Amino acid sequence: MKNVFDFAAACLHSDNIAEKLVHTHEASQALAKGELTLLSELPVLPIAQVKFPQRPVLLSPRDMPKRRLGSPEGIAAFFHAIAHVEFMAIYLAWDIIYRFRGMPEAFYTDWLRVADEEAQHFELICTHLQKMGLNYGDLPAHSGLWDHAKDTADDLLGRLAMVPRCMEARGLDVTPAIIAKFKHVGDEASVALLTRILTDEVGHVERGSYWFKFVCGQHGLEPEASYRLLIKKYYQGGKPKGPFNREMRIIAGFSNAELDWLENTIT
Repeated sequence: MKNVFDFAAACLHSDNIAEKLVHTHEASQALAKGELTLLSELPVLPIAQVKFPQRPVLLSPRDMPKRRLGSPEGIAAFFHAIAHVEFMAIYLAWDIIYRFRGMPEAFYTDWLRVADEEAQHFELICTHLQKMGLNYGDLPAHSGLWDHAKDTADDLLGRLAMVPRCMEARGLDVTPAIIAKFKHVGDEASVALLTRILTDEVGHVERGSYWFKFVCGQHGLEPEASYRLLIKKYYQGGKPKGPFNREMRIIAGFSNAELDWLENTIT
């Protein structure tokens, strides 16, 4: 395969984890060599046809077992949850490539780089989990991230608002405190892994901010007002609750006005 949409289709419509990772890295290597094309006559299949592995068992967020970081079992469960987030992020990066055609070439190359970095994160976490005696799929995982993809399958602005600029941006808010906890107990391996992921995720959210503003410009929309409307439309409960990491979110393309709105308890 030398076509980015063929790679995307192969990753989205197979439930084989190993093949998905191989295809993602192959596509990234083809891009680096200048061998990847952006032309395709293949139809875009409905999002309902995307396939997932049989494991882990997917539960609604409210049905997930509650575990704390204070025990080895809790730490293993935490990293299993992070592995699932990174695995779903591979799907989300490929799906935005596959589903939304007619964008500039840089749009597709940006999200392919994101897909490849998410695959690297997933592989690193799986190795970390195996040292704890656990494999990805051994525990249940939540289905919330993909629900947002289904909700925005026909709405690129909605997808950019909800995935990189809402759900992924939450990682910028919560991960620094989790890193501090692992640092406090001297778990340097976990600190290094989470720091690597956090550093990359700032860039992923920034790309979401960039393309959100680009698409707003294409349609003559004001970005800050559009962001507020889309979050209210797609986020259950009106908008996410803080605290928010203003410093990292500003680096990732949020405006002070957007952050003021998020922090305001009145929707």
